[in-house]
Amino acid sequence: MKMNIPYGRQNIDQDDIDMVVETLQSDFLTQGPVVRSFEGKFSEYVGCKYSVAVSNATAGLHLAVLALGLKPGDRVITTPITFAASANCIRYAGGEVWFADIDPGTYLLSLEKTEELIESKPKGFFKGIIPVDFAGLPVNLENFRKLADKHNLWIIEDACHAPGGYFTDSKNAKQMCGNSNYADIGIFSFHPVKHIACGEGGMITTNDEELFKKLSLLRTHGITKDNMSENHGGWYYEMQELGFNYRLTDIQSSLGITQLTKNTTGVKKRNEIAERYKRAFSDKIKYQSLPKDSYNAHHLFVIEVKKRKELYNYLRENGIFAQIHYIPIHTLPYYKEIGYDGANLKNSEKYYSRCLSLPMYPTLTEEEHNFVISKVLEFINE
Repeated sequence: MKMNIPYGRQNIDQDDIDMVVETLQSDFLTQGPVVRSFEGKFSEYVGCKYSVAVSNATAGLHLAVLALGLKPGDRVITTPITFAASANCIRYAGGEVWFADIDPGTYLLSLEKTEELIESKPKGFFKGIIPVDFAGLPVNLENFRKLADKHNLWIIEDACHAPGGYFTDSKNAKQMCGNSNYADIGIFSFHPVKHIACGEGGMITTNDEELFKKLSLLRTHGITKDNMSENHGGWYYEMQELGFNYRLTDIQSSLGITQLTKNTTGVKKRNEIAERYKRAFSDKIKYQSLPKDSYNAHHLFVIEVKKRKELYNYLRENGIFAQIHYIPIHTLPYYKEIGYDGANLKNSEKYYSRCLSLPMYPTLTEEEHNFVISKVLEFINE
């Protein structure tokens, strides 16, 4: 029997279906109590004070840069090895994207390269940093926070790959991805291939009450009814800013609630799959390194091989649909056209020439997993 194994896959159980049906039969399909419930449960899960549910993670990134006051011409640093949205949000606000190179072992934004870039420019040249927990591996934000504080920069943690991941800080405290203890704002995605599948959706997390209020206002057209009915009437509202319709529905939130309850088990399973890959590939194939005291949420399992395209095609011929994450953003036509093609990002470009994401999701069976491993090794050993 021919295999059909994608790189990622959602897992929808009967409890997910039941929760969605219950919401469909309720009084609210959007702007109702299920959204607030999801936000509360998510805050509890990651350990932050406030969560704001949005239509997708890109919307969350857009609102985040606006809430932090990004203006046209402001400069923000991010990694080139991420989905385009991590950089595009800066462009949405008229800002300039500056890329720092990745660490060749972790594939994360390099602290050293970021520091070099910041210190090569005058004080105040940059406004913020957007590190990405790539593939599910947490960025050590304690170190980035020290750098940011030194140069008066804000931090947005793009944690879209990493709900359930964490690093341990210098005080031996576990820092869950997106808890906003070291970042100003965290961002999560609920796309179907992510850990928590809502079809589409995202979450913004923060511990700053003023940012929370700003984000909540911008999410819904800049309109509020808070504390207004007494002096005017129950119908009254004010549009206080030019906001957006970036709301998440109660239907999607109901699915998010049940998906969230399974994430701890799901991340554990992802790590078991990763360990089996590592044992099979040890001393044969390079894969993402794991810093001490970090727990990778493993949205992806990425390997590096010399004949990447050939292996990609070989796996597809055998029903294994591996994927590439990601084409470096500075090499995409839009960014090349506005002058980013000359960036010196050798680690990122070398990584891209060799990277391949293998199947990684909790319902990957042992038979499927063994088949993937065997086909990769079969190709490597030819």
